[in-house]
Amino acid sequence: MVDPDQGEPAVTSSRDVVLGRIRAAVGTAPDPGPVRRDYRQGSGALPGSPELLDLFEDRLVDYKASVRRCAADEVTGAVATILAGRFDRPARVVVPADLPGPWAGPAAVVDDGLTPAHLDALDGVVTACAVAIAETGTIVLDGGAGQGRRVITLVPDLHVCVVRADQIVGSVPECVRRLDPERPLTFISGPSATSDIELSRVEGVHGPRTLEVVLVVPR
Repeated sequence: MVDPDQGEPAVTSSRDVVLGRIRAAVGTAPDPGPVRRDYRQGSGALPGSPELLDLFEDRLVDYKASVRRCAADEVTGAVATILAGRFDRPARVVVPADLPGPWAGPAAVVDDGLTPAHLDALDGVVTACAVAIAETGTIVLDGGAGQGRRVITLVPDLHVCVVRADQIVGSVPECVRRLDPERPLTFISGPSATSDIELSRVEGVHGPRTLEVVLVVPR
């Protein structure tokens, strides 16, 4: 692309190229107007309400994830119990540098830019989350506090995610309103799983094969 004023190549981003092609394809099509927002905006239940907690847990179990409820001061013990139940030795798990408290214990490996090969050699990862959706049993990560880089939640085979009750909303629109679209968003609905053309379920293809959720509830 040439800058008409300077006669020199102009820097064009991939985004500009794609949007330019869309504009050219649309041409003189009429403006469709504002996007309609007349769909259901919420579940009608307050974030963290008992009915949402029960629904969220039900959806997670249906997806073959495990859920353990505890109070805020019991998270470290809950994580330790989960790891002890899965490994007959001290588990080696990676955690974000800003994970709240000693949730994963003193032996946790703090992520300082670990490579995928290093992450693959670890037993799992422990993180917090940004928000969760009860109706779909979905956990959303946005790289914020206690969540770390996306890669640390995709490579290890086990993901232990701590979700606070007040982070659980009823519906997808309620979740979206809490999120910043410019952040790296990862939506997790149960353990990683896919099916072939014969519907044979295979787990762990593109993410952790096991999802353990620690649900932090008020006493």
